[in-house]
Amino acid sequence: MTRIKQILPSVAVISLLIAVWWAVVVASGSVIFPTPWQVVTGTLELIEDGTLWRHIGASLLRVGAGFLLAVALALPLGLWMGWVRGAFVTLNPLFQILRPISPIAWIPIAILWFGVGNASPIYLIFISSLFPMIVQTTAGVHTIERRYLWAAENFTVSRYTLFSQVVIPAVLPQMIVGMRVGLGVAWLVVVAAEMIALRSGLGYLIIDSRNAGNRYDLVIAGMIIIGLIGLMLDGAMRLLEGLKLVRWRYAHKD
Repeated sequence: MTRIKQILPSVAVISLLIAVWWAVVVASGSVIFPTPWQVVTGTLELIEDGTLWRHIGASLLRVGAGFLLAVALALPLGLWMGWVRGAFVTLNPLFQILRPISPIAWIPIAILWFGVGNASPIYLIFISSLFPMIVQTTAGVHTIERRYLWAAENFTVSRYTLFSQVVIPAVLPQMIVGMRVGLGVAWLVVVAAEMIALRSGLGYLIIDSRNAGNRYDLVIAGMIIIGLIGLMLDGAMRLLEGLKLVRWRYAHKD
């Protein structure tokens, strides 16, 4: 019951927005912009012919490949930069120069290097989600409370034990924040890349629906589906925050 009460305000706001959207379209007499019901019927059309699942699968595959590659590089690199001052002083200026560059600006370079296949969006996802994870992981190491390290020194633990049982657990909350940010950026980037360089995925679905007879019902359907999948991906990442291994460093309030 408590959970239902928590989501009621969100449901009410969304319902109000849908009602206003419907009323505005009907009142304006628009023959191009769809009503909510037309979006629903357009979505059912995509489901029935299997097009929707094909595009969702293509987008998720690209995001999964690029994001996992970024995780595999960013987390160890962030730990190293946070722990070794020389690595931080050497590499941090480079990453701070590259980090503000919009992922969209990398699209021409990605197409030049990798062509118009799957490799281009995977590279864009990798490069866009890499930097948030490096920055957050490095910051996490820098903010470890010294008393944890002093306690480890008092017990004369090995470097491996120090890293596996003190440093990494202490940094996990920051790692997960970086992964959440990186995954959100990755999902945004893959949609943009699919609008420009590919012939599959939700981004392509939107641009193709616009070009093929002004099917704005499918355009809006694609946008809503992108938002819902983004919400689910973020929710999946938030589940990691509830793990006991992650929560030990901070007090948790329900």
